[in-house]
Amino acid sequence: MISPWDRWYSTSCCLCCHVRTGTIILGIWYMLINAVVLLILLSALNDPVQYRYHLTSSELGTDIDVMDDANICIATAISLLMILICGMATYGAYKQHAAWIIPFFCYQIFDFALNTLVAISVVVYPNTVQDYLQQLPGTFPYKEDIMSTNNMCLVFAVLLFIGCILSFKAYLIGCVWNCYRYVSGRGTTEVLVYVTTNDTTVLLPPYEEAVAIPPKEPPPQYMQA
Repeated sequence: MISPWDRWYSTSCCLCCHVRTGTIILGIWYMLINAVVLLILLSALNDPVQYRYHLTSSELGTDIDVMDDANICIATAISLLMILICGMATYGAYKQHAAWIIPFFCYQIFDFALNTLVAISVVVYPNTVQDYLQQLPGTFPYKEDIMSTNNMCLVFAVLLFIGCILSFKAYLIGCVWNCYRYVSGRGTTEVLVYVTTNDTTVLLPPYEEAVAIPPKEPPPQYMQA
């Protein structure tokens, strides 16, 4: 019986790309995004006056800093950690080290779980969409038109958007998992070949147990006339 993992296992992704190549491209793409975010955050730390965001007094009645120095430092640390994790995945896929891919795979699972919780919260509390729209600044384009739309239509549109994102993220998770299985399988094969070529049978089962060979019958005895 074929297990579900083996049924969905494939060495290709995006119709023509190998899972190793796809994982390398995905890791580099995530590294570039986090590098851009890191540059923005470092610029905000160097010049806090220019990059400081304020909510106007007409909106909340007070002048509140949305992004202070502590939050910027935390976001910077998270960006550095993400660059490290993505770099490990890229290196692991390129050098075929399966253990280096695991942190990036765990991050994908965590990100998928967070987006799933967002979708569940929208289903359970549909009024949160209207509450979020009310918190948007007055200069947000088409804010009044969106708020005047039926609440059920807004919830359906949000769920459809989140569903597309979750489907795409699930596909990327499958690609990284297939890359991990491919690299792990190649590593196991290389170990077995190395062991057999050096005449070491400690890690291998006995040959008689691996291949059942029927015993040969003794030749007939020579009869003298």
